[in-house]
Amino acid sequence: MFRIVFPILLAAAAASAAQVRTDVEFAKKGDVSLTLDASVPDGGGPYPAVIVVHGGGFTKGDKQTYVKPLFKPLTDANFAWFTINYRLAPQYKMPAPAEDVISAIEWVKAHASEYKVDPKRIALVGESAGAYLVDYVALTAPKNARVNAVVSFYGPHDLVLQVNEKKLSEGLQGLTGVTEWNPEGQKKMRELSPSALVQKNPPPFLLIHGTEDEQVPYQQSVKFRRVLMDKGGKVELYTVDGARHGVGPWEKDPAQQAYKAKFIEWLRATLR
Repeated sequence: MFRIVFPILLAAAAASAAQVRTDVEFAKKGDVSLTLDASVPDGGGPYPAVIVVHGGGFTKGDKQTYVKPLFKPLTDANFAWFTINYRLAPQYKMPAPAEDVISAIEWVKAHASEYKVDPKRIALVGESAGAYLVDYVALTAPKNARVNAVVSFYGPHDLVLQVNEKKLSEGLQGLTGVTEWNPEGQKKMRELSPSALVQKNPPPFLLIHGTEDEQVPYQQSVKFRRVLMDKGGKVELYTVDGARHGVGPWEKDPAQQAYKAKFIEWLRATLR
């Protein structure tokens, strides 16, 4: 069951009205009910759609944490958007959370008419751990779950690089099952890294990263951009000068808010 709040008038004068549905089940995995919240513009549509995947170090968070600063720009720009839950580590390891993202894509496509979505204009957006998942899914999903654009906020695109520059975190251990940084562990991390999974002509990517990120080094996105370009990908890297990890902290500094305009501009152009 879901609740409908209709209409919701946003604070800004130019804001759009939207229908919001909360706690909609999009998949059942064993005894786990996976749910999403949806915001659908008023009007006839069909609208471009964005599936938002939260961060939280793979072990915590939900569809309403860490990613909230992205909701209003998407609503104001008249996108349909869906923010999702997925199974968390260490109880669930890869590929479980990636499978959940794929299930969400399949669900949105199957319910495109009901939610006024154009199934040929769907983007994945993720931040931090969620960025890793949208990278992974965009590069490996079956044909029926492919998307048309990806926005990846400060993601660990190369897990070997992440461990070498930082450490083998509890989140990565829980996600991958790698507990020792030996040749076997490095091999598994490499195999699970989006940077090692890029094939020819990947979907368009926008990478957004702060230069002072203390959790996922900025060079992760610099190097991932190069890998995507080498495979013929259309990719942009938007740098947020002086920004640390998380769009939440960026809210405190007006100088770090320009990414929102770039985020929407890029999505509009790519999903045109």
